[in-house]
Amino acid sequence: MTTQALVATRVAELRDRIARAGGVGVGIVAVTKNFGVDAWSDAKFAGCEAVGENYAQELIAKSQQVNRDDRLPVHFIGQLQTNKIKSLIDLVDVWQSVDRAPVVAELVKRHAARATVGRCEMLLQVNTTNESDKGGCDPSEATALVEQARQGGLDVTGLMTVGPTDMDPVKTRAAFGLLRKMATDLGVKQLSMGMTADVEIAVEEGSTLVRVGTALFGQRPRSI
Repeated sequence: MTTQALVATRVAELRDRIARAGGVGVGIVAVTKNFGVDAWSDAKFAGCEAVGENYAQELIAKSQQVNRDDRLPVHFIGQLQTNKIKSLIDLVDVWQSVDRAPVVAELVKRHAARATVGRCEMLLQVNTTNESDKGGCDPSEATALVEQARQGGLDVTGLMTVGPTDMDPVKTRAAFGLLRKMATDLGVKQLSMGMTADVEIAVEEGSTLVRVGTALFGQRPRSI
């Protein structure tokens, strides 16, 4: 079986997992960090909705090898450094890891300076597990950050979170349930939550986007 066919089979298996958990219309963001550029084309062939990248330089390198019309939308899901946004502003379709005021301000600035008119879509990353080593704003900061982004012309379409490191199912469900409630309160529809190990809980709690890598591409290499 070719790599392309294998990924397509795994995507079909993932969609079955989502369906059995009650998910309807849940998008798959294929996490392609540390995989070669072929992962982008494999994900597109398999019918994924987007690819997710964590590192600026890796995203830039891949984007130079694939015509924009031939690739899926790119979601940036890694920790965002403000000094990287300028080089990524025309490459990223959805910013999933916006979590603090300086990042919002830099996105507003760079979006306003773009030569082409268009949307700048973002999801606010929220730390719903209260783990100090996780990215994401404190839940209490979410309203102010969403308002800052909206006033700056950014299109805030949803929220994103990462489940607990220990993958405890009770804590995982609580974290995802909190994000769902926050999305309702903030009036946003997209909920990016759930990875390979906790897809079912995420879908049961209302996820609209799951971020999956190893279940599609296998063990992640250390570097491309």
